[in-house]
Amino acid sequence: MKKLLILLSVFILAISCNKKETKIAAKPVFASFGDKITEESALTKEVVLEKYKTLKLGDTIELKVASKINEICQNKGCWMTLDLGNDETAFVKFKDYGFFVPMNAQKRETIIEGKAFVEETSVAELKHYAEDEGKTPEEIAKIKAPKTEYKFLAHGVLISK
Repeated sequence: MKKLLILLSVFILAISCNKKETKIAAKPVFASFGDKITEESALTKEVVLEKYKTLKLGDTIELKVASKINEICQNKGCWMTLDLGNDETAFVKFKDYGFFVPMNAQKRETIIEGKAFVEETSVAELKHYAEDEGKTPEEIAKIKAPKTEYKFLAHGVLISK
């Protein structure tokens, strides 16, 4: 009887280990900020980086991009940086200072829609953003020259929950 119980237990264990689980890929759920936008027709970060490379100072293009958030303003959530791949980022502000994003959304998936452009950022502005990001006074003091940056003015943002 004892052998039968052990054999039955082993059999049940073997069957349960062979059970295949089917996982259904869940569609990401997004929180919306600013104007209502959809996920459809968002460009990849690689495509957007190539578009940025063709822009000159003063050029602007309308687009929608899907990527990850790198950094967010830790004072209000009034700006963020977007990963473009190859160690490149886009600095994102929000249209008319009309909305903010959660300050804890770093590394989350996002979709943003608006205007992409290239702009030179002054030393004073770079230092201000470094303060917002929580950089040390020593790190801020090292900022000595303006920087040409990829920028984005978003009118709508989706962030994965």
